[in-house]
Parts: sequence; structure tokens; C-alpha cells
Amino acid sequence: MRESTIRRTTRETDIELTLSLDGKGRFTGTSGIGFFDHMLAAFAVHGGFDLALNMTGDLEVDCHHSVEDVGIVLGQALLKALGGRDGIARYGSFLVPMDEALAFCALDISGRPFLVFDCAYRNPSVGAFDCCMTGEFFRAFAQNAGITLHLRVPYGENDHHKIEALFKAAAHALRIAVSPAGEGALSSKGVL
Repeated sequence: MRESTIRRTTRETDIELTLSLDGKGRFTGTSGIGFFDHMLAAFAVHGGFDLALNMTGDLEVDCHHSVEDVGIVLGQALLKALGGRDGIARYGSFLVPMDEALAFCALDISGRPFLVFDCAYRNPSVGAFDCCMTGEFFRAFAQNAGITLHLRVPYGENDHHKIEALFKAAAHALRIAVSPAGEGALSSKGVL
């Protein structure tokens, strides 16, 4: 089973995260940020991943350190669970409509981390979650997982819908990219 556990402790957060790529779509635990937990649960369900999170963070400051650090640890967990990235489909893309909003994700598990993020918000936050942290989460995730990640919301009005559609699109695209696809690296170079 492709699974890993990462523990990361700083002065701002203490996180233990377990990721199973071949799970049943379950999220357990809490970040302490209700809307972010909702997004992590959506990510687990739509990716078919099991995600267990045990953490504390300096939420008395704001949500920044907690959200970014979960992105770091989730990226590290994905990289470790994949091993050498051999035998996976490597690429994935997906469109998710959520009421009036549409989100698109395309990704390449290439070992070359990069993020293109295009989403405008109407409000500064959804609950205790700062909307700007969506891009920070995905940047931390892409950098630490070695993923080229493109995320875009071309239209939408409700910030909750836009952000949730992004998490779901990323989960579906990742599910496709990590699916088994024979042996070896899917690369004309022979390595990723």
C-alpha cells in the first residue's frame, strides 16, 4: 500500500499527517480551522485518499502557518508515498463545476515543482480561513511534492464554491496522476 506518515514540528505548528493513496476517501482529525477541515475532507473524498491529521497551530495569530504547514507536510507525504514515482500515470487534469463556479486543475508529478494559480476572491475570508491561503497551501504542496500544478477558476461568485471546486479538481487530477500505469518512469528520458 502506498502510504506515508510525516511529522513536522516548528515553533508555529506541530503536525503529524498520514496519507494513504489507496484509501477509501476518509479524512480524520482537525486543523482547528473549520473551513480548511472541510476542504481537506473534500480532497480526501474526491481523491480516494485516506488522510489523518493530528496538529496544533498558532491560530491565535491567524491561519497562515497552520494552512501553509499542512501543505508542506501533505506534499512531503505524497512524495514519500510515491517512492520513485515509477509506474504512475504522472499527468492528471480535471474540471469541477460547483454551482456558478468552475475550477480547473492540471498537474504533472515531474519532480519539477511549479505553481500557476489564478483565482480572484470577493471576500477576504470564508469563516476563519483566509481566502489568500488557498494559493499558499497549493504552493507549499506543489513545492514539497515536486509537482507542476496549474489551478484556475475562470468564473464564479461565491468564494466558498470557488475554493472547494479547486480542492476537488486538484484531488481528482491527483487521483488520475497517481494511478498505476505500468512499470518504469513515464518519460522519454527514462527517469523523472
